[in-house]
Amino acid sequence: MNARTELPPIPFIDLAAQRQRLKPAVDVAVTKVLDHAQFIMGPEVRAFETELAAFAGAKHAVTCASGTDALVLPLRAMGIGPGDAVICPSFTFCATAEVAVLVGATPIFVDVDPVTFNIDAKGIAGAVDVAKTAGLTPKAVIPVDLFGLAADHGAVAAAAETHGLKIIDDAAQGFGASHNNRRIGTFGHAASTSFFPAKPLGCYGDGGAVLTDDDNLADLMRSIRVHGHGSDKYDNVRIGLASRLDTIQAAILLEKLKIFPDEIEARNVVARRYADGLGDLIKVPTVPAGSTSVWAQYTIRLKPGARDAFAAALKADGIPTAIYYPIPLHKQTAYKHFPVGKGGVAVSEQLSAEVISLPMHPYLDEPTQARIIDSVRRALKA
Repeated sequence: MNARTELPPIPFIDLAAQRQRLKPAVDVAVTKVLDHAQFIMGPEVRAFETELAAFAGAKHAVTCASGTDALVLPLRAMGIGPGDAVICPSFTFCATAEVAVLVGATPIFVDVDPVTFNIDAKGIAGAVDVAKTAGLTPKAVIPVDLFGLAADHGAVAAAAETHGLKIIDDAAQGFGASHNNRRIGTFGHAASTSFFPAKPLGCYGDGGAVLTDDDNLADLMRSIRVHGHGSDKYDNVRIGLASRLDTIQAAILLEKLKIFPDEIEARNVVARRYADGLGDLIKVPTVPAGSTSVWAQYTIRLKPGARDAFAAALKADGIPTAIYYPIPLHKQTAYKHFPVGKGGVAVSEQLSAEVISLPMHPYLDEPTQARIIDSVRRALKA
């Protein structure tokens, strides 16, 4: 056995390192909740919503039980349902399209940009045409801030305005990033994020939130998340959900939000090290001018057919990799019968065959990252 294989395995995302940093503060915060015993909609929930909205620069933050529910809530509040079409990229996690189906609408898939991996706004017009031809009413577009990078929200907003579409930003991977000096959470009619533990801002379970400046939309979502209540919890004025953020998770997130800016900067340091160490051998991810990334993933593209051998070589060195996403949505069993926009989705198909992600988190120290870079370089040269 060589020296490399004797080294300890490297975590893909090191949540334990963050836990050690926050252990005293989080333990106190959780104990406080255990003592006051307001486990549902306790004071920490309201406090976190206030702090989250302030961080993003949005007027309202409406927390809920998951990132998926954070997309369902605005769709339901906007009255989107059967007979309506929701446009979304094919190269993303299934929840982006799943929520359209959950409210009875039809997702229509469009392609992404080959450099940023985010929705190509030029495909929105073709998706609108396909929707109308199918007898559907185009109602919304869900851009995704994929892998931590803000989508081209200016282009998306222009296309949405032309076609009368609502915008729900799927910011689950990009919360904390910015575009043209505005933080994610302030684009579109609503921005939805997830607090799944692996997200840049994650809790110790499931959770989500919707950010908006629309007073009426916020009020509707607050009602829908608690069974559609009106003036009283037994006065149910609409069909709703049971989708509340647990008080314990809010308490944890309050502590995590305090160090979030520092972690974002640390992620960018890690990204710069990767770029410096790998940029001469491979095309590394870039951030367009005017945007920032929180680097939820550090994703590179390999030559067609090279991915399996590359992943195996890194695994032999104790270095994990992940593929986000090996199958575009329009080819997945549950979604392949839904329409594709006129422009097609060739880039999404190509990316799914070529992308692979390297370990990325704020606690990836320089010696450990140097080990990863060394392994990647050897694998690329093999």
